[in-house]
Amino acid sequence: MAHRLRPVGLDFVAAAPVRLVFAREISAAPERVFPALANDVAGWPEWFAAVTSARATDDGAGREIRLRGGTRFRETILAAEAPEVYAYRVDVTNAPGARALVEEWRLTPAGAGTRVQWTFAADGTAPFRHALKLARPGLARAFRGAVTSLDRRLGR
Repeated sequence: MAHRLRPVGLDFVAAAPVRLVFAREISAAPERVFPALANDVAGWPEWFAAVTSARATDDGAGREIRLRGGTRFRETILAAEAPEVYAYRVDVTNAPGARALVEEWRLTPAGAGTRVQWTFAADGTAPFRHALKLARPGLARAFRGAVTSLDRRLGR
């Protein structure tokens, strides 16, 4: 059953009760990575294996995302500042126990490539927060696989 989450802003990324931060350097430059994140929402399933469906909504101001296992998100874009930051807030989800969720992708130059940092900031019931902490290794693997796949895709 889908439920509405608390509408938080970009400042929630630093203040969330649960913050999972992952980073990896890839060879593609930030100017190539940013458009893949922000402008090609429909392309996410091609490089992020956990995403089965993605589409922009509200003339690009929002997104609808479906994950493997059936989790769904309706999101609002909070920041799209090329080529440095892309962030979105989950407004509606079927994930039980979630109360607020923001994901931020921060891109910084690293030599000729990019340091990609993904912050998963969340609040929810105690079981939800505990489950997220337990999910850290799986989310780390998903992130590593996604940015490696994105780097290969952008290298074509």
